[in-house]
Amino acid sequence: MAKVVILGAGLGGLIAAFEIKKTLGDQHDVAIISETDYYQFQPSNPWVIVGWRQRSDITIDLAKPLKKRGVELIVGKAEKVVPAEKCVRMPDGDRISYDYLVIATGPELAFDEIEGLGPRGHTQSVCHIDHAEQGFAAFEAFCSDPGPIVIGAAQGASCFGPAYETAMIIETELRKRKIRDQVPMTFITPEPYIGHLGLDGVGDTKGLLESEMRERHIKWITNARVSTAKATSIEVEELDLNGNVVKKHDLPSKFSMLMPPFQGVEAVRGVDNLVNPKGFILTDEFQRNPTWPDIFGIGVCIAIPPMGQTPVPVGVPKTGFMIESMVEATARNIKQLIDGEVPTHKATWNAICLADFGDGGVAFVAQPQIPPRNVNWSASGRWVHMAKAGFEKYFLHKLRTGKSETFYENAALGLLKTHKLKGHS
Repeated sequence: MAKVVILGAGLGGLIAAFEIKKTLGDQHDVAIISETDYYQFQPSNPWVIVGWRQRSDITIDLAKPLKKRGVELIVGKAEKVVPAEKCVRMPDGDRISYDYLVIATGPELAFDEIEGLGPRGHTQSVCHIDHAEQGFAAFEAFCSDPGPIVIGAAQGASCFGPAYETAMIIETELRKRKIRDQVPMTFITPEPYIGHLGLDGVGDTKGLLESEMRERHIKWITNARVSTAKATSIEVEELDLNGNVVKKHDLPSKFSMLMPPFQGVEAVRGVDNLVNPKGFILTDEFQRNPTWPDIFGIGVCIAIPPMGQTPVPVGVPKTGFMIESMVEATARNIKQLIDGEVPTHKATWNAICLADFGDGGVAFVAQPQIPPRNVNWSASGRWVHMAKAGFEKYFLHKLRTGKSETFYENAALGLLKTHKLKGHS
C-alpha cells in the first residue's frame, strides 16, 4: 500500500485528490493538506469585488466531498517539506509521511516586493476570497464618492486574465450605477502589449482587448513597472524595449486593484534542488522533480521559463485546462511507479480561457499553450459571459458532489465543437 499526500487544496490540488484516488483505487491512501477547510473558486473573485457573488456562492466545504471519495483531509498550514525524510512537517510538530508527494500549493502573493501593494497597503486583490470581500467593501465606499481608478498587474505577475476581467467588470458595474462618467480608468501592465497575457498572445487577443478598452474608454500603459502604491495614487515607470525608463507616471487613484508578483510558498522555499530561486517547483516532462523523483509538482507552483525576454518581467500563466492535464499525467505516472513501471505520461499543456467582461468577454484556445501552436484561436461576444457563469455553476456542482471528471477538457471540446475548430485539435 502506498500513501500519496497532496499539498494544497486549490484547483490543482483538489482535482488531483479526486483523480489520484480514482486512478489508484481504495488499496492506496490519499491525503490532502489544506490551509482551510473550504475550497474557493478563484475565477469568480472579480465578480465578488463588485458584489455579483458572495462567499457562499463560490466556496465549498471540503470535508464532505473528500470523505465521499475516500480522501483524508488534513487542515493546517505546512511548515516545511523535508524530501530527505519523505515527510511534510507541520507547525504543531506533526510529521506527515508520504511515499509520493504532489505539491499543488499555488503561489504565495509577494505584495511586500512593492511598497504599498496589497490589501494591507493601498491596493485591492482578487487572488483570494478574503481579499475580494475586502475589495467589495472598498468599492462600495468608492461608489459613494467616485474618482479615478487604476487596475492591472505589477511586474513579476504571471496571471493577467483576472486583471482584465476586473477592469471590464468594474467598468460594466459603474455604467449600471450610472457613475461611469465620473470615473477615469487606467489599466497598467508589465506586458509588452495589451493581450500578451504572458503567452505572447493567443489568436488576436491583442486586437480584441485593445478594442474593448477603446470602446470602454480605458487608457492603458504597457511595459509598466510599479514603483509605489499610495493611498491616492500609483507611481509607475514606463519602459522602452531596451528596458530604459522613458516616462514616469503618478496616476491619481481612489480605487486600485493590481495583481501582485508570485513566488513559491514558504514551505518549499529554499529546499535544495526542489525549487528555483523564486521558490517554484522544478519538474521534468513527467511532472517529477529531477532530484526527488517521489515528488511531483502541478499548477501555478511549478517553474516555467518566461516566453522570452521582455522589458519588464512577465510570468507564464498556468490555466485550468493546463493544470488539469498535469493532474492526469501525475496520477497515471504515480500508478506506473507503484506498479514498478517507468513513468511515460506527459501533460498536454493546452489552454482554454473564458475571460468575463460583465456584459461580454473574450475566449481563447491555445493548443499547446506555449507557441508555436496547432490551434491559436480567440473570439469575443456576450456568449463568453454566459459560458463562464455556466461553467462556474457546473464546476462547483461537480466538486460539491465529489465527482471526478475532466472539467476543462469537456469545456474545451464544447468550445471547439461550437466554433467548428475540432479538426484542428
